[in-house]
Amino acid sequence: MSEFAYPKFTFQPPPELSGKGGHVPVVVVGAGPSGLTAALDLGKRGIPVVVLDDDDTVGVGSRAICWSQRSLDIFDRLGVADGLVDKGVTWQSGRVFFRDDEVYDFDLQREGGQKMPAFINLQQYYVEAALVEALQSCDSVDLRFLSSLTNLRQTPDGVDLTITTPEGEYALRADYVIAADGANSFCRRSLGLAFDGKVFEDRFLIADVKMRADFPSERRFWFDPPFHRGGSALLHKQADDFWRIDLQLGWQADPEEERKPERVVPRLKAMLGDVPFEVQWVSVYTFQCRRLERFRQGRVFFVGDSAHQMAPFGARGGNGGLHDADNLAWKLALVVQGIADDTLLDSYDLERLPATDADILHSTRSTEFITPEGSVSAQFRDAVLALAERHGFARELVNSGRLSTPYWYGSQGLNSVDDPSDDFKGSLVPGAPCPDAPITNPDGSRGWLLNHLGTDFSLLCFGAAPTSLPAGSLPVRPVVIRTDELGDPDGLVSARYDGYPGTTYLVRPDQHIAARFRYAQATDIQQALERAAGGLVKSPAPTAREA
Repeated sequence: MSEFAYPKFTFQPPPELSGKGGHVPVVVVGAGPSGLTAALDLGKRGIPVVVLDDDDTVGVGSRAICWSQRSLDIFDRLGVADGLVDKGVTWQSGRVFFRDDEVYDFDLQREGGQKMPAFINLQQYYVEAALVEALQSCDSVDLRFLSSLTNLRQTPDGVDLTITTPEGEYALRADYVIAADGANSFCRRSLGLAFDGKVFEDRFLIADVKMRADFPSERRFWFDPPFHRGGSALLHKQADDFWRIDLQLGWQADPEEERKPERVVPRLKAMLGDVPFEVQWVSVYTFQCRRLERFRQGRVFFVGDSAHQMAPFGARGGNGGLHDADNLAWKLALVVQGIADDTLLDSYDLERLPATDADILHSTRSTEFITPEGSVSAQFRDAVLALAERHGFARELVNSGRLSTPYWYGSQGLNSVDDPSDDFKGSLVPGAPCPDAPITNPDGSRGWLLNHLGTDFSLLCFGAAPTSLPAGSLPVRPVVIRTDELGDPDGLVSARYDGYPGTTYLVRPDQHIAARFRYAQATDIQQALERAAGGLVKSPAPTAREA
């Protein structure tokens, strides 16, 4: 059996069942990774949140397992990454096979000097359990299990919800709702919304297998392997001696039949040989690459699988949901706090729709390569694979799943356009996520840059902070790279940010770059800050501040 002990969350009657309360700034519907991440981010900012989930435990089965460096950086900012990394299987390399031969291998993290690894593999239930534990210690968040949303109605100034529980039904009003209730979202159905995109005519068996094996901690993908001719296969190592196996079945496969042990076990034995194993969880799925037309629907915001669905190769679904939550939470907090106007929330669509489109494009291309439509496409795919072992140009065409990477939002919307006179080298432009690098703390201890950028607006300054900074309802905290503050022991901060004395970066609360300057003045920073917060921020005159 699994090493993981599924928790049982008891129902705690909320005050609304006794006729008390009835209003909260934010309700999160769904306690999966994206919903819990959004709730924790908001809760750490002091925003009162109610989380509703109709279950009494975390998700059953491993489900999402591959967590990218960007997602781990988000978890680290929220204080839950260390335990996940310690428990998970760290990996950064992979191998691709065609029939009996290895085509090539790859390395996902060619650059060192990062606190978080390129990827860890860890069952989704561990991630959810860690987030729930953190939320249970967060006074701003009320977790309500065994609480099913049964009605949702928007008004111009709020959202009216009806929740059904083991002890009766109650009403709750929210200023905003985050719909994180998965692929079969009740919130989406309540608003009459539908996905637009493509459903691929193929089926895959997904299985969690417990076994002791000497396979390395790497991603292995096979096209037309000897143990599963005519299909493809994927192998990932997880925690607790679990292994994730995906096997292509074809569109004609009967999902109910293929889940039966008499069908599953022979397929796995053909792949694994004489290694003893136990099948812990099995599912059959169909590829889908689809999304809502808009993720903001009035006062309801869709994140994760409720907003988009995509093929699993590339680990873009689960990670994309975390990036949705990361993008939305700080904006929603500023609006709830009365610091920014509600129009700031329109930027959630502005930024996350193109990010999702990029993920869907990658997922679609992967799926089309893995499951070619028609004989001509299949012949092209096989020819590419045959050439890839010997020719580098062909390897660029092999697509077994382009793995999740952070999206660069670009110099639109919230992010300032560079001044042409600012001679920056490299590609770390406004809209890009901040890369990590080692730093030296004033006491001589080693640390990491992203841990100092924190969760608010910050100014990453090289040499000294500007002599005056904006002051008011939206504070900006300077983070100075120089020997007597934060040292740059390996030179990686300066190299990655093209930083020399006078260089300054304005960093958003989600640790994306909002603007960069060679020699920033307070008015420059104020203008960039106002733009980054939607253009409608209280902005008293700057006050002098010593470097």
